[in-house]
Amino acid sequence: MILAIDGPAASGKGTLAKRLAAHFNLPHLDTGLLYRGVAMVLLDRGEALTDEDAAERAAQSLSPALLTDSRLRDRAMGEAASVVAAQPRVRAALVAFQRAFAAAPEGAVLDGRDIGTVVCPAADVKLFVTAAPEVRARRRALELSNRGEPSDEAEILADIRIRDARDASRTDAPLRAAPDAQVLDTSDLTVDEVFAKALALIAIAIQDCTHTRP
Repeated sequence: MILAIDGPAASGKGTLAKRLAAHFNLPHLDTGLLYRGVAMVLLDRGEALTDEDAAERAAQSLSPALLTDSRLRDRAMGEAASVVAAQPRVRAALVAFQRAFAAAPEGAVLDGRDIGTVVCPAADVKLFVTAAPEVRARRRALELSNRGEPSDEAEILADIRIRDARDASRTDAPLRAAPDAQVLDTSDLTVDEVFAKALALIAIAIQDCTHTRP
């Protein structure tokens, strides 16, 4: 079973994906870390985030071990990742990585921004997790505060709006819900309520797949 979970930053998709992976005993890949990893490699080398040749080389040689680096969770790295993610050659290199991960015999849970539309268009279950920008900014500010990092909510909201616009307007794999994805708005839901709703949607999707297969 392949679960494709897409959505904008701070919508709750990552938290949900981890919980679903544990529930179904499936491997999980936060695909956003791949783009953060590419950005971190470029920054460490002193290369420009907009240098497509350098970014492509970094994506092609990205080591899975790099994905455990704590710096990838920094807010600045998220902004940098959004820049490299807009580059088609970077996306092409990382899509191969993601599809190989999804090809595990037991299946997988992948969360990102184009899993259901590009990476795994034939996924058994597709969820598009979203929330109001103001709610997402509040969540991110709280997350940063809990980690002892600066958390200006108004500034975070402005950054989120910029990232949303960049992700939705890029020519290659723009952020959008797949036509057959179930939209899950988490704005007014607790983590447990989001998980319960997701399980219900997954059960329906699996049942539909069973009925349509020969």
